[in-house]
Amino acid sequence: MKAMVYHAYGSPANLEFAEIEMPVVKDDEVLVKVHAASVNWLDWHFLAGSPILARLMAGLRKPKNQVLGIDFAGQVASIGANVTQFKPGNEVFGATSHGCFAEYVSVSEDKIVKKPRNLTFKEAAAVPGAGSTALRALRDYGQVQPGHKVLINGASGGVGTFAVQIAKAKDAGVTGVCSTRNLEMVNAIGADKVIDYTQDDFTHNGERYDLIFDAVAKRSFSSCQSALSPQGIFITTDFSPLLAFRGVWKSFVGNKRMIPLRPKPPSNQDLAFLKELLESGIVKSVIDKTYTLNEVPAALGHLETGHVRGKLIITV
Repeated sequence: MKAMVYHAYGSPANLEFAEIEMPVVKDDEVLVKVHAASVNWLDWHFLAGSPILARLMAGLRKPKNQVLGIDFAGQVASIGANVTQFKPGNEVFGATSHGCFAEYVSVSEDKIVKKPRNLTFKEAAAVPGAGSTALRALRDYGQVQPGHKVLINGASGGVGTFAVQIAKAKDAGVTGVCSTRNLEMVNAIGADKVIDYTQDDFTHNGERYDLIFDAVAKRSFSSCQSALSPQGIFITTDFSPLLAFRGVWKSFVGNKRMIPLRPKPPSNQDLAFLKELLESGIVKSVIDKTYTLNEVPAALGHLETGHVRGKLIITV
């Protein structure tokens, strides 16, 4: 099968479009013909081998797995002997730790659910990693309740667009922070207020928030403490060990808390929850641009600019 592979850490130039062997399907796994995958920052970290936590996950000296890609949507091609929930032909979406930038991926049965009926494969592939990250931040760690004031920094990005919509689904008051060109889009997906970070620093405007979710890992806990309510929570996608240690240590000093959000593949329970939101139309995928499988290096280069609106999709 065709796949985008890499053998050493580095830049997108290290990626090679090649023919590799089909994945071996274990008894509790499903082989999926990939129709679409999406690009995540975790892919970039695994490619670069940075920060060190990425190497602890992907391999210290060189990558253990040669194919990147954690999100996918496609059609079941075959099933393992112990699989009971799916059969060949089912349209599914889900996530795994690697292997989705390829024509086929083998994934555990408990990491996929059936694709929402009203979504295309591209729209479904945009959801698992980014959607579940936003869900964990707001529901599990932030415990957002109706009436809470929530600020999403990076509201126009892959995780941010889902975070805005999920926070609104929980009847929170949502403020999105983004660049000038994305103000209208962030407002359209549900933000009650939108701040242009090129014109206004949300930490200096006198507003206080019950939850600040830094979906793009651009702000520190220290810089955001003045914008948190007395019992406020700061959640960041920056999973560098040093930052996490400093932030968590400072959390012990007062009532305000910092929570670093470590990468984690979504469970099928989280995917099922997101599926309900997607099928009801409460949450929608925002797609910036689509690339073909042999254009993965260009897609990762685009991601690296930090100016992606929603998600970048790979069609297979």
